[in-house]
Amino acid sequence: MKFSKMISAALVVMITTASAFAQTADEIVTKHIEAIGGAEKWKALKSLEMKNKFSVQGMDIESKTVIVSGKSLRTEVSVMGQDIITVVDGETGWTVRPVMMQGTGAPEDMPLSMVRETRKQLNLGGSLIGYKDSGSTVELVGTEKIDGADAYHLKLTEKNGDVSNIYVSTSTYYALKTSGKRKVQGQEIDAEVTYSNFKPIEGLIFAHTMETPSPMGGSMTIETESIKLNPKVDEAIFKKPASK
Repeated sequence: MKFSKMISAALVVMITTASAFAQTADEIVTKHIEAIGGAEKWKALKSLEMKNKFSVQGMDIESKTVIVSGKSLRTEVSVMGQDIITVVDGETGWTVRPVMMQGTGAPEDMPLSMVRETRKQLNLGGSLIGYKDSGSTVELVGTEKIDGADAYHLKLTEKNGDVSNIYVSTSTYYALKTSGKRKVQGQEIDAEVTYSNFKPIEGLIFAHTMETPSPMGGSMTIETESIKLNPKVDEAIFKKPASK
């Protein structure tokens, strides 16, 4: 009897594993997009405003990001009464960094490599939505454990050769983690973000907790305080001000 149960259990595992790998990368991407609200709803999202908070070395930091889908982004980070501003507007970008953070306090042009990397955030809903239209390809690498949960490991290769690893839950089809190598100020770094605390907003699913390795060591947790969909945006906020 025990032997029969063991055989039955083994068959269940084998069938489950076989069905997991029977899915193609395209099928997983389709289920992921459906799980987070569907392509049509994401395409109907024209703008977004998000407020986050996190702590670094005991300092409480707040940020606000405004995005116009496919076009512009502005992020303001408040640190010790000083504002760091990052803006991408079309194919160009600019930043303001306080003197205390090795900046000039005046608007500076953003390096094109940083503009290109920041522009990826303009694709609301993530890089898997419409990836074929942008010339990217997706490959199913296998399955892995992410914080104890089973996840499909998808390899996204962009038209320019950049590679991102996206880990999609086998049960919810939410993206649990992304990773890849990125160039920042001429140096190649490992960019990694883990997502959790998923909540629906007007039918779209957003991760409200993001964890990423901290430059200071350990990890940094970013909590989302609020998200507004389709707010009215004054596009003048994306224009680079004249230097004083």
